[in-house]
Amino acid sequence: MPRKPQQSSSESVKTHSAPSIRDRWDSLTRDGRARYISGLVLLTVTLLTTLAYVSFFFTGAADSSIIEMTHTDRYANCGAIQNWLGLPGAWVSWALIDGCFGVFSVLFLIMGALYGLQLLHAIHIKGWKLFFCSAFLIVWGSVTASFIQIFAFEDLFFRLGGAHGQWLAVLGTNYMHPIGMTALLILLLIIFLILADNRFIDKVAYAWEQMICRLSRKKNTPEADAQEGAVEDKEQQPIDLQVEGQSEVIIDKPINTDEIDIQIVQQPEDTDSPSPESDSPIHLLPECPEAPDSPSQELPVNINETDEVSLTDENTADEWEKKGPYDPRKDLENYKFPPLNLLKVYDNETAPVIDPAEQQANANRIVQTLRNYDVEIESIKATVGPTVTLYEVVPKAGTRISKIQSLENDIMLSLSAIGIRIIAPMPGKGTVGIEVPNEKPQVVSMHSVIASKRFQEEAKMKLPVAIGRTITNEVFTFDLAKTPHLLVAGATGQGKSVGLNAIIASLLYKKHPSELKFVLVDPKMVEFSIYKPLIRHYMAAMPDQEDRDIIITDCQKVINTLNSLVIEMEDRYTLLADANCRNLEDYNDKFNSRHLNPVKDVENVVTHKILHHKFMPYLVIVIDEYGDFIMQAGKEVERPIQRIAQKARAVGMHMILATQRPDVKIVTGTIKANIPTRIAFRTQSVVDSRTVLDAKGADQLIGKG
Repeated sequence: MPRKPQQSSSESVKTHSAPSIRDRWDSLTRDGRARYISGLVLLTVTLLTTLAYVSFFFTGAADSSIIEMTHTDRYANCGAIQNWLGLPGAWVSWALIDGCFGVFSVLFLIMGALYGLQLLHAIHIKGWKLFFCSAFLIVWGSVTASFIQIFAFEDLFFRLGGAHGQWLAVLGTNYMHPIGMTALLILLLIIFLILADNRFIDKVAYAWEQMICRLSRKKNTPEADAQEGAVEDKEQQPIDLQVEGQSEVIIDKPINTDEIDIQIVQQPEDTDSPSPESDSPIHLLPECPEAPDSPSQELPVNINETDEVSLTDENTADEWEKKGPYDPRKDLENYKFPPLNLLKVYDNETAPVIDPAEQQANANRIVQTLRNYDVEIESIKATVGPTVTLYEVVPKAGTRISKIQSLENDIMLSLSAIGIRIIAPMPGKGTVGIEVPNEKPQVVSMHSVIASKRFQEEAKMKLPVAIGRTITNEVFTFDLAKTPHLLVAGATGQGKSVGLNAIIASLLYKKHPSELKFVLVDPKMVEFSIYKPLIRHYMAAMPDQEDRDIIITDCQKVINTLNSLVIEMEDRYTLLADANCRNLEDYNDKFNSRHLNPVKDVENVVTHKILHHKFMPYLVIVIDEYGDFIMQAGKEVERPIQRIAQKARAVGMHMILATQRPDVKIVTGTIKANIPTRIAFRTQSVVDSRTVLDAKGADQLIGKG
């Protein structure tokens, strides 16, 4: 029996791989041409429908009688149709307005135009949000329009809310009475506005406060205004943090006496504490609040100039001098700094709790332990701090300091302490310091630190940060602009995130949004979530970006953000080079004094991007647990971090890195070389302490910050 000829392999493959109708449809929809064709068709249909819609209000009364005819009669009288698009236009407009949703059917046309422009890549919109918002407004608007027509506009030739709105309005009015129907419509509108706009409640509160503010200004006489200003000055005084108790203890050893007597001395007044009788009160709150989303308050980086001028013109300098100094805070002049009542107040937060019996017992144990190893001392002095007491020992002449250092574990054993630290010798003093934890440590609240006079009146620091109190109960502050970058490390649960929040809070209480911008990276997604509403404090945000996306949590977004920050750094250096400035402070001073032309074109020779001079705020990048990103992306994250740490200081960009894994794979040599300032919380081992600080000691901290 003869065999059938077999198909070749090439023919078999060709037959098997023939595209199906579905494959061709998918290929067509993925093609850019199909998208543009769809957009053009949608825009054309929308435009023609809009013409018919507008024409209905002029010709609808004459065309309605023809539209209501039968199918045969309608086409017989189509020549009498007056609509601008003839019979199709008259029928479509009548169906949209009188037959469906009334005048609010115009939202269908707006949706069609927006979707068509999006298909043509002319605009970018949130499709589903636009659809649901338009759907609600169409239904609600048709019912409201018909409800209004029941009591007015009854002589119109069409139904304002269409057939749909008229049916629901009549039904609601019959069952609920007009008052109940009105309340229901208002309630539905308010609920819609709250769900559609995340800041609707803030805007209403702001409008209410502005109205109250204006009414109070009209009612107050000049005498009442003066009295009210005096009351406000008194209320806005910072909390008095002057230490009224005894916080320093002097322990002297009498001659030929086995016991150490303790003598309480009065500590001098804390010059950093504010006084209620101060003649120069600190004002933390402006008179009126800031608008949550006012369109006139844009990012203060552009100067609105109308005249195109050049620095080469003869009268240019005079033109800029006439304008006066540039004020970066002007666009947000009603900005309201956060009030102090947002911070929690603890009992006895202004002075440490002194227990003379505890200090006397510890001093006796220290002296006895030293005597057991033939170390004689001349005197011992105790300074009580919030969580640690510092005992300053003056050894007798001829005593080796190294011998006291070797007795660290013996002293800790005699005191039954969880850990001590020996500072030998004390810098600037002829003593040896022994730090012993207090039995009842005091909570150092952020409220006591922020409200202190030293922090409130600090004016020399560009980026002041208050991170706690020293052992002498003084507020410890440092300038982040001189740091210039910061590495925070420590074991899990030892207070790293609390320390980062303290840094961010300090900057928020001192710097205006036009002077400082943040870039916050939080892989844990919960540490920085409280800062989401502070839109004005972020470097950049998409116009349609949700609040939940303002804090960067995704690794890929972190890579893109860091690379964008490198580009921003290079752009800033280009502007500084064109302005002949060496740092951001000099550049901003030059710009504020109108010595730089904001309309001048400055080209970046690398990217060929055209830049313009502008006021540049400080930029603080905070990355919590950046070791997690190093594990995921490695060099992709480490490389831009290294570049920013090496170069960004002069252009006002400062980076804060935090990690709970201070090993050499995370805290590399390049990172440590470019981040000279480091904060170490308690570490699990001395190796981790040396990795962060290049010295031991972090493993001996008592923990919890």
